[in-house]
Amino acid sequence: MARYTGPQCRLCRREGIKLYLKGDRCYTAKCALDRRPYAPGAHGQARRKISEYGLQLREKQKARRIYGVLETQFRNYFERAERQPGITGENLLRLLERRLDNVVYRLGLASSRMEARQLVRHGHFTVNGRKVNIPSYLVRVGDVIAVREKSKDSPRIKELMERAADRTPPPWLEYDENQAQGRVVALPTRDQIDTPVQEHLIVELYSR
Repeated sequence: MARYTGPQCRLCRREGIKLYLKGDRCYTAKCALDRRPYAPGAHGQARRKISEYGLQLREKQKARRIYGVLETQFRNYFERAERQPGITGENLLRLLERRLDNVVYRLGLASSRMEARQLVRHGHFTVNGRKVNIPSYLVRVGDVIAVREKSKDSPRIKELMERAADRTPPPWLEYDENQAQGRVVALPTRDQIDTPVQEHLIVELYSR
């Protein structure tokens, strides 16, 4: 499965905002954006006037990078969002939020979406009692996402389960710390999605 394998901190510097791609490191003094708050490259510190197209492109790239989705897959999400009733931009974010790797991250069972993706790929989670190792799997209302019994002995999984117990998931999710499982109680609404993206700019970009 294709994925971005380059330097993560470079992406945050390119977008000029913390994307929290490296989990705990993003909250420390080691954060590259805090140390070098300008775009990467030889001309990163140069002042540039950004066009309307540039603003739209940066917003799309930001959303892609936050959720760890490559271009073709992101375009597919957009086309699916267009076909759904309602506001296309909100539909798009709702689809991205429903990805299994994002849900694992939102439940607090991973420090970043990248780690959540890796844990899902390694088969540490089940959906409705069945092992699912596809990060892009779209959860539905009523789905139960749980840590596999065999995985609960892993030191890293144990640490994440302890941390998840102290976190509050978004309103559209519930987490049972005793069972180490979460449940999708509703589809997320726009005000419940804290992703710093202006989705209308993405819609404008793809509508060109």
